[in-house]
Amino acid sequence: MDMMRILATCQYGWPEPHPSLYPMEEMAKRGHYVHAVTGTPNYPMGVVFKGYEHNNIKEEDHNGIHITHVPVIARKHDPVHRLLNYHSYPLTAKRKVLSLGDDYDVVFANQSSPIMMVEPAIAYGKRRKKKVVMYCMDLWPASLCVGGIKQDSVLYRFYWGISKKIYEGVDVILVTSRMFKNYLTDEFKIPPEKIEYLPQYALSEFDNIPEATVRDTVDFVFAGNVGAAQNLGVLLRAAKIIQDEKIDDCGKQIIFHIIGDGQALELLQKYVKENMIHNVLFHGRKPAKEMTKYYAMADAMLVTMLSDPLISLTLPAKVQSYMAAGKPIIASADGEIKNVISDADCGFCAKADDERDLVDKIRDFLSDDKRTGFGEKARKYYMECFSVDIVMDRLEQVLKDNCR
Repeated sequence: MDMMRILATCQYGWPEPHPSLYPMEEMAKRGHYVHAVTGTPNYPMGVVFKGYEHNNIKEEDHNGIHITHVPVIARKHDPVHRLLNYHSYPLTAKRKVLSLGDDYDVVFANQSSPIMMVEPAIAYGKRRKKKVVMYCMDLWPASLCVGGIKQDSVLYRFYWGISKKIYEGVDVILVTSRMFKNYLTDEFKIPPEKIEYLPQYALSEFDNIPEATVRDTVDFVFAGNVGAAQNLGVLLRAAKIIQDEKIDDCGKQIIFHIIGDGQALELLQKYVKENMIHNVLFHGRKPAKEMTKYYAMADAMLVTMLSDPLISLTLPAKVQSYMAAGKPIIASADGEIKNVISDADCGFCAKADDERDLVDKIRDFLSDDKRTGFGEKARKYYMECFSVDIVMDRLEQVLKDNCR
């Protein structure tokens, strides 16, 4: 088969700053036809984007993909709207895909949160007897624990049942972290042969980061979503310790830059103001094409995650972007992130949610006379394991193997 016709379902996508459509853009570049069904854009701040306010079905094309935006209830900033948002996309997207014809070869469901966004793909697959390949970027219902939902609660058990039905209802599960496989087999008894590791890759913008300019500060950069799971509070507490103890790098002041937006941003900004932390700068969300200048100025990139046994299974896409840019990584995390940094030997990883250990790891980095070599090792590991050609060759083959 030379050309596939792929139906893709994902609640988020262009023009939202979300990576769910990137793999399909790559498939389009390879000559395949892709029709993506996404929601009305309102991620990450929960406000409907300009030009989409009427919340009607809207058809448009972007980077070779035909996109259908179906109506959804915007996320806003409260639990009720978040819940309505989670359940509105599956309903409207299912109605749309079931109206489509039989001329698609395979269904690709890109799944972050919520897992219910896969339901339209399964519905189409069953109706039209097509196989469904699911790309699992976020574990459910484990992700609910980030929002404070207890595992013994009625709500957790309800979504456990939905998650099990969805994991069982697809034909192939591609996982973005090696540790996801054990969770799915142990928690839901999913057959191991149904699961395959397919990591995320970085955008091409990060392949050619300009050389860092000489600065009179040492700059650490966090880039990405600013939410509860990212646990940036540990970074702010570490920054306060560094400020109070007057830790520097041979006289150079240490500055932390946070590039991004999200639900936790206002609380973090309030914490910085109330605690008079002067070595943390918030830059807000920036377009992807502007990010190279922030990466270029970084002596090292930062990744922080909650201390949670399920969250620790995750490998966020920012890790691949950091590596593609050839930058050292300093982390406060457990599990898969720690494993990748150790395998690549590209930086230091403190225990999750331990600001004192994070300060110690920053000290270790600053005192390492080979610290510039960490970036070269990160880039090498990326090219061998996470490059777009390697990842997309495998995805293309999986999709072809599942065409009918």
